[in-house]
Amino acid sequence: MKIGILTGGGDCPGLNAVIRGATVRLQKDGHDVVGLRDGWKGLLTADQMPLTRADVEDIHREGGTMLGTSRTNVYATPEGPEIAEKQFKAMGLDALIAIGGEDTLGVATKLTAKGLPVVGVPKTIDNDLSETDDTVGFDTSINIIAEELDRLHTTAKSHHRVIIAEIMGRHAGWMTLYGGIAGGAHVILIPEEQMSLEELTSILETQYERNGYAIIAASEGFKLIVEEDEKEIYQDNEVDSFGHARLGGVGKQLENLLKEHTDLQVRSTVLGYIQRGGRPSARDRVNGTRLGVLGAEMVLNEFFGYMASIRGTEVLPVPIEKATGKLKTVDPEKYRVAKIFFT
Repeated sequence: MKIGILTGGGDCPGLNAVIRGATVRLQKDGHDVVGLRDGWKGLLTADQMPLTRADVEDIHREGGTMLGTSRTNVYATPEGPEIAEKQFKAMGLDALIAIGGEDTLGVATKLTAKGLPVVGVPKTIDNDLSETDDTVGFDTSINIIAEELDRLHTTAKSHHRVIIAEIMGRHAGWMTLYGGIAGGAHVILIPEEQMSLEELTSILETQYERNGYAIIAASEGFKLIVEEDEKEIYQDNEVDSFGHARLGGVGKQLENLLKEHTDLQVRSTVLGYIQRGGRPSARDRVNGTRLGVLGAEMVLNEFFGYMASIRGTEVLPVPIEKATGKLKTVDPEKYRVAKIFFT
């Protein structure tokens, strides 16, 4: 068989471990493996590269993806699915392993319904895919956030300031919650939980009186309630091929509001792309390898339309449709634990 592998959506640490795991497992059974460059764009343009054991030998230690990635949506145009099916056959592919998050695997679900043999592997630093405990890239990202918050503590404490760290997370606050707890943030603001300006200022004043400074970990998708109104903050009016606007700016907005309503010295910073860069953690290397091997074995056993998943200590196939059908958001109990430390 000839099997293709692609990585779609945002890059993250651990993607290369998945590619390596799948490639080595498939070639052990004598199958040919090719990588499609830049996500679904590689399928639409038939842009492929051969993958051998030598090509992937050491890549699990490196961040990003050797195949490149993009946010190309096969279904952005009416002719997209037909082109994808045509190119799939033209390249002589027998199956495809799609490594990605909600959008990438959403396309995989639709293509499987059209009859293309596709399996998925969960990758997203947001950790918001259902039917899996963890996604590739999440562990590295929260370790980076924790380390950056550690650094902010020293500056905030030295200057007796409130520092707001804006963290990625559109509709799910996993990165902010886990990174914030690990990094000792005094307040954690996530999209799933509301908080009024009055409540926030009260918490900050208590924390400032106790510590002489405070750290706020805020998801980019957090909606602060001001005068009974709430809204998302966008960087600009542009949207990607999946219809997502670019969130950003909540940290600066909070800074301005807190300066207006308190006497505290407030600064904000955006952690940005640093959260998804660099070498993967040991956990992401192991998880990526296990999920890549399972993805390959799902192809060999014709588990098409399924996604490799981590459940407890096991890896197992789950329907992609179930994994992408509902966003996995932070449950109230986990946030309750974090709130214990707010006051």
